[in-house]
Amino acid sequence: MAVVLYYPEMDITLKSLPYILLILACISEVSDVFDGFLARKHNKVTELGKLLDPMADSIFRLSVLFSFTQGFIHLPLLLVSVFFYRDIIISTLRTVCALRGVALAARWSGKIKAVILAIVIFFILILMIPYSLGYLDLETLQMLSFYSVSVAAIYVAYSGIEYINANKSYIKKALGL
Repeated sequence: MAVVLYYPEMDITLKSLPYILLILACISEVSDVFDGFLARKHNKVTELGKLLDPMADSIFRLSVLFSFTQGFIHLPLLLVSVFFYRDIIISTLRTVCALRGVALAARWSGKIKAVILAIVIFFILILMIPYSLGYLDLETLQMLSFYSVSVAAIYVAYSGIEYINANKSYIKKALGL
């Protein structure tokens, strides 16, 4: 998705950029769903997979959001940092607890968070189409992108707090508190 930053140097036109990015995002999201489906269908779900799969998904979505802080979307870095810090805190807690023999289960709020982030990313990529064709001005593209990511950031912060509260006793046990 770093194509957003380098599309002129790569001989990619602004008109084709949104379509390329949509294809890449679709491949990523579909492969994630397919991977999870196959793992469950063939009973290949592992503790390591439960730990690494959400991390890989987060890395992809964070990369996309961070790429939106550059180029013409120009999201504020501080806003995107909300997603980064939530994922770092939760991933660190899950890893520390797992190393101490305490498995922290995924929560529905985390799954909803992933869906919301995917929707916001697709929303921004789709908004890039009318922008690239001259039907949407840059200020409106940036404003709609900012507000959609802001709403997602509020939910993401909530889901992080909810995750910690729901697992408070397990976290205390794992940390020896």
